[in-house]
Amino acid sequence: MEMMLTFIILFVTIILFMGSRLRADLVAILALMALVITGILEPAEALAGFANTVVIMIAGLFVVGAGLLRTGLAQQAGNLLLRFAGDSETKLFFLLMIIVSFVGAFMSNTGTVALMLPVVISIAISIKSSPSKYLIPLSYVGSLTGLLTLIASPANIIASETLSEAGYQALSFFQITPIGITALIVGILYLYFTRNRLLPDIKSKGTSDKAHQLSPSQLTDDYNLEESLYSVKVSAGSNMIGKALSQLKLPAVYQIFILKIARRSNEDYRIFPSSYQQMAGPTVTIMENDTLLLKGSSKMVEKLCEDYSLELQKNGNETVDLLSKELGLVEVLLTPHSSFINKTIKKIDFREKYNLNVVGINRKGDYVLQKMSSQRLKFGDALLVQGAWDDIELLAKETKDVVVIGQPREYAGKASATGKAPIAGLIMLFMVLLMVFEVFAPVISVLIGAVLMVLTGCLRNMDDAYSEMNWESIILIAAMIPMATALEKTGGMVLLSEAIIDSLGRFGALGILAGLYFLTMTFGLFISNTATAVLFAPIAMNAALAIDANPYTFMVAIAVAANMAFSTPVSSPTNAMVMTAGGYKFFDFIKIGVPLQLILFLIMMIVIPLIVPL
Repeated sequence: MEMMLTFIILFVTIILFMGSRLRADLVAILALMALVITGILEPAEALAGFANTVVIMIAGLFVVGAGLLRTGLAQQAGNLLLRFAGDSETKLFFLLMIIVSFVGAFMSNTGTVALMLPVVISIAISIKSSPSKYLIPLSYVGSLTGLLTLIASPANIIASETLSEAGYQALSFFQITPIGITALIVGILYLYFTRNRLLPDIKSKGTSDKAHQLSPSQLTDDYNLEESLYSVKVSAGSNMIGKALSQLKLPAVYQIFILKIARRSNEDYRIFPSSYQQMAGPTVTIMENDTLLLKGSSKMVEKLCEDYSLELQKNGNETVDLLSKELGLVEVLLTPHSSFINKTIKKIDFREKYNLNVVGINRKGDYVLQKMSSQRLKFGDALLVQGAWDDIELLAKETKDVVVIGQPREYAGKASATGKAPIAGLIMLFMVLLMVFEVFAPVISVLIGAVLMVLTGCLRNMDDAYSEMNWESIILIAAMIPMATALEKTGGMVLLSEAIIDSLGRFGALGILAGLYFLTMTFGLFISNTATAVLFAPIAMNAALAIDANPYTFMVAIAVAANMAFSTPVSSPTNAMVMTAGGYKFFDFIKIGVPLQLILFLIMMIVIPLIVPL
């Protein structure tokens, strides 16, 4: 009875996945709940997937990938590829696939796709192409690279450990490489000739011109801030030293706003003196050698310097200085029922209320940069706001009076990580080396890489790290892993495998090998390749010993088949990762995945026995 219920739940789950009316992660959770409610799984068994090392590793790899993206390393890698590829999209496609193959040979296929995902998206946007034309090929080739070395896929390691447990020598590091190279060549050629016919053309949201116009650097150009920004240094003996900004009344007297103060740390108490920046709040006291970023007219700035013995800096980097790890710039719109409408900037106490500066007003394309405090705000006005990123993020939660345009968290992360691309690259290399030389378990190596991304500032903080995780993919995989437990526990998997052996036994060892390969590949469409390999490797070992065949051939076939599940978004973690990013639907994977699986099935049934004789 429990076996029948398990197959019914699996069948309904597959139907819901194919329907696309419910999100894939919600379908997986519903299936998980059904297994518990029907008594097939205990709660601990059902929740075991959330503690699975594969799930934790995927979460960590999202963080590592975000570090590569935020620091600009992914963009730099994309630019390098574009330089080599030139204007040839064909050359670009093959270069991408070759690089993915090389990276994937020395780390897990999941890690490869997670690391290359931001690179591929950046390249697609750069050439004004749809990322959906590249992301399924990325996922499929990432899965195929799992056959290049022993460590490239968990399925390979499981097959090797099964041999060891049965008293045989484990698979060598490159034993399956010839098979992997064959599959890879076939897969890349197939994807090249079919991707433009079978894959959708979904434009990325990131390619919109509006999104580009909302970046902080573009805003400084749109508002032409360069003409009204000045840097001055507080010289020794200035009568401004020791006074709070509220005492100076610079906006009222000079129509000048101090946007930022840069100062050195207390060198008497620090071994390594450093500089830092802070918001120019009313209670901040001016100190000697402070550098002030001012906004105002050149005439009034000159008068201020004369009155307070300030030194005007002529470095020409004022617009760059406006953005930093601590401080940022965004545009906000007034809501239709905003209490700010018909009031002046001075009257609404914007700076006091939000601890942010209004540095410009966009009124239907006309930019107001001077004498803003006396301007009455109107519905439709956009305000250019500058201040601490943390305060900007708090403002983004305000929905009554203003709406922040863009993604301040993303902008803040990029500003924080500026110049740290080499550090992100070294962290990635260090993580790969830890995995290649098996210093720690793969999941620990990935967690080390993820933590280093945060500690070194490649990601701003843990909130940034959590926000970069694709929770839909993580929940989907974690909730589907217990399905394999249910199939094994109820005897459903054994029933199917025995049926295959009994029905194909008359065709000899090759027939049973093909049956086990096909069964492994089929079940791999709905459960992880790791779980599939765990379930089928012992069955294949017993079958090989029962018919006196070479167990190495059967183990290699299981490892290969477990990596060949392309036809559903839940067939592998890599498919789940690219599904959201590429905007794919369930049938997109079926259209391009089913033919590839059948082609590779026929080829592998020839290649595997040739390289590892039965």
